[in-house]
Amino acid sequence: MLCGIDEAGRGCLAGPLVVAGAVLKEPVAGLNDSKLLSEKCREALFEILLEKSESKIVFCDHRMIDEKGLSSCLKYAIETIKAHFNTHEILMDGNCTFGVTGISTMVKADALVPEVSAASILAKVSRDRYMYDLAPRFPEYAFEKHKGYGTALHVERIRRYGYCDIHRKSFKLKQLSQPTLF
Repeated sequence: MLCGIDEAGRGCLAGPLVVAGAVLKEPVAGLNDSKLLSEKCREALFEILLEKSESKIVFCDHRMIDEKGLSSCLKYAIETIKAHFNTHEILMDGNCTFGVTGISTMVKADALVPEVSAASILAKVSRDRYMYDLAPRFPEYAFEKHKGYGTALHVERIRRYGYCDIHRKSFKLKQLSQPTLF
């Protein structure tokens, strides 16, 4: 059996990296790369996948990313999923194993391989829900809108309020390294 792996939040400025592994118990219609699906569609598929797949979802929070680095966090998450699905073939979206042996990679697997599509959806929805839940603690940042990604709104809020507790302090923004004139 095949376990697909994908991640969400790699390039975010705030919040966790989320990596999911998924093994489908039966076919699920409508799977695709989570970035190509509407939020409504992702949410509906997420609920179906909870029933029709076995999954392992790993969160690496902003502190772990700042302390260990993104590559080490990805390696940790992949190894955790690999250990959970230790009798399965593992296929990860992308072209890098982050030093984990015994797994395969494929560029665009999240759009081409149902198990990886399932992992993409599970990771994205899990991360989005986490950011929605955190948003009320930091209302000035509007995390419910951009979910920690480096949008113009998010960068503007960082300029105005500085970094908050869930920002990745090790991520440096070119837009913020220049003095701004107001």
